[in-house]
Amino acid sequence: MGIAAPLVRLAARVGSRRLDLSRLDSLPDSLAWPLQRDGVDIDPRLTDGQSIRLLASVLGLKVWLVTDAEAGRAVLAEPTAYSTDIRPYVGARGAAGGDIGGLGFTDPPEHTALRKLVAPEFTKRKLEALRPRIASIVDEQLDLLDRRGKAGDAVDLAATFAFDVPFLVICELLGLPLDDRAVFRQLGGARFDVSQGGMGAFGAISGSRTFLIGATERQRIEPGPGLIGRLVAEHPEISDHELGGVADGVFTGGMETSAAMLALGTGLLLEHAEWWDALASGADPVPVVEELLRHLAVVQVAFPRFAKQDVVVAGQRIRKGDVVMVSIPGSNHDGREGFDPSREPASHLAFGHGIHRCVGAELARLELQVALPALARRFPRLALAGDPAYRQTSIVFGVDAMPVRTCPVAH
Repeated sequence: MGIAAPLVRLAARVGSRRLDLSRLDSLPDSLAWPLQRDGVDIDPRLTDGQSIRLLASVLGLKVWLVTDAEAGRAVLAEPTAYSTDIRPYVGARGAAGGDIGGLGFTDPPEHTALRKLVAPEFTKRKLEALRPRIASIVDEQLDLLDRRGKAGDAVDLAATFAFDVPFLVICELLGLPLDDRAVFRQLGGARFDVSQGGMGAFGAISGSRTFLIGATERQRIEPGPGLIGRLVAEHPEISDHELGGVADGVFTGGMETSAAMLALGTGLLLEHAEWWDALASGADPVPVVEELLRHLAVVQVAFPRFAKQDVVVAGQRIRKGDVVMVSIPGSNHDGREGFDPSREPASHLAFGHGIHRCVGAELARLELQVALPALARRFPRLALAGDPAYRQTSIVFGVDAMPVRTCPVAH
């Protein structure tokens, strides 16, 4: 699809040059291609040596894509030249009391205040106390996977293991009661799907945020044992709307990305059997997990940066008001092609960088370091039973299904 048709429709609806991205009903090809993959392989244009390129000009708003690791890190680290506040670009949803905001889409000092509420819960020391419970959840899901695959039948690793492990962990961390979890389960992947432009993605964000605001309201009356209940008790001055947004940010960073990494990481390790065997034999999972994070780079672009002033990125002048997108796969693959946990580790941008670095990064690392070795030990002969159903045009790359067999089929 060319860029003209969806933008003409958008312009007709908006009635001015002021964008409302939540009403964009399709994503132009010029903006979609950095999110599309061949299997797990990224588009070769992301590693062609062009550090920055103009993706599109949307109703006068220029959108730039950075794929150079050094330039990308510099953009993400810049504290004052950019804004990540997308609310002026999403119409009524960005207005006061609207359903868009939270950790990712706000600037200091609002962002600083919100992040301070949750950052203490995600330190390495605090999270280490969760290790036994994470291991227990992993074992429970492995038992379920074992039961479903006993007869040699194919079983969906994504639905049975990769999704449920981080989902159950984040539900316990937030303190969501069982009755809420069934509803909450349905609100994940759609928020990152931009195949229908902004309408589907922002609609899903709205649903998730509205649900968590409701959960906060209920826990203000009867506080639960998790993060929401503690924040309600310790910060009565914070509104339900603000706390719901914070909880939504925790959900975003702590669930869908980990689910994608567990499924895709397993698939990649099965293609590199020596590393699957190493995990099954008790090898240190840390270098394997870090290389998976770098190589797969499931978060495909960082939060968009809106230039508050003229800046220069990789030699290119960016005008005030332009949008700068940093490609995480492009940056992570800059000079480091292929999957190889044995080489010297290098820093990566899988969790972003700067003040918007993922607050749940250490939780994601812990889940992967516990779950992948446990899966390999329990099912050392795990094998793919068909092609994974890869998501197309999603900000968080992942799978909708990954059929596996827990033991070889007898002939």
